[in-house]
Amino acid sequence: MKINTSASARLLQVITLAGAAFFATSASANECELKVGANDAMQFDTKELSVPASCKEVTVTLTHTGALPKAAMGHNWVLTKAADMAGVATDGMPAGADNAFLKAGDTRVIAHTALVGGGETVSVKFSTAGLTATDSYNFFCSFPGHWAIMQGTFSIK
Repeated sequence: MKINTSASARLLQVITLAGAAFFATSASANECELKVGANDAMQFDTKELSVPASCKEVTVTLTHTGALPKAAMGHNWVLTKAADMAGVATDGMPAGADNAFLKAGDTRVIAHTALVGGGETVSVKFSTAGLTATDSYNFFCSFPGHWAIMQGTFSIK
């Protein structure tokens, strides 16, 4: 049996390109899904988060890796412009745990999760419409007293 090497080579190229396109699509979807851990020592496991500008939506999953209950050491993940972080955290304290220590209707909050206690996980999905690579964004925990330590930067690249 005679094999046409140029046809075989073309078929191999097509298969390789199709596979690469499949994996590139999978990778880009994963780039829009971020995972963050928070512990009983009031620390996030990262200080920087970023997503590509191609992400139209972002999902952030927060896992409380500690053991303390929500009432004692609750954590959440809140995203604001950097300049708004302190105001959002301060204004949210009177809102209480049932409102994730965020003032109702606060338009400075871009996205946030509910509060979780030790061993719990929560996610938030939000649109990147209106977010830019030139603006500065911070994420933080709004539980009273936590935001000064539990914070990091979020960027669109």
